[in-house]
Amino acid sequence: MSNLPTSRITPATAFERGGVDFAGPFNVKSKLRCRTFTKSYLALFICLTTKAVHLEKVDGLSTEDFITTLRCFIARRGHPSIISSENGTNFTGTNNKLCELYKLVQQPDHQNSVTLFCQSKEIQWKFIPPASPHHGGLWESNIKSAKGILNKVTGDMYFTAE
Repeated sequence: MSNLPTSRITPATAFERGGVDFAGPFNVKSKLRCRTFTKSYLALFICLTTKAVHLEKVDGLSTEDFITTLRCFIARRGHPSIISSENGTNFTGTNNKLCELYKLVQQPDHQNSVTLFCQSKEIQWKFIPPASPHHGGLWESNIKSAKGILNKVTGDMYFTAE
């Protein structure tokens, strides 16, 4: 059996090094008396050091929806230094948009104290190898647990947008 990665055994604050994956879809009512349903997803952010789990509701699978969810996560838990994920198109799109943002911020006309602070909080995105979900076993097992708990608690009930 091989050694654990250094990101899993090096002491760090909660969610400094984490993984993210999606669960779902879940049928969600947009209003209480409305009969139409929309699909929503659950984003699971897992701390690789403490194995703590943070859940966020995601309205869709687009890159913009995930960036919004990532902003909510950062507002509550702070800036992670490393995020690991599978090779989903929404995750790779987010990585590409973050790289574009970092290139824009590094241009000379944007150099002020705010941009210097943002550069110091740069997030490194790591992807697991393609077609190998066993590399993301930590967050896959947490997805299984979260889905099981939600199904036991809610049963046949539908979620509302809140």
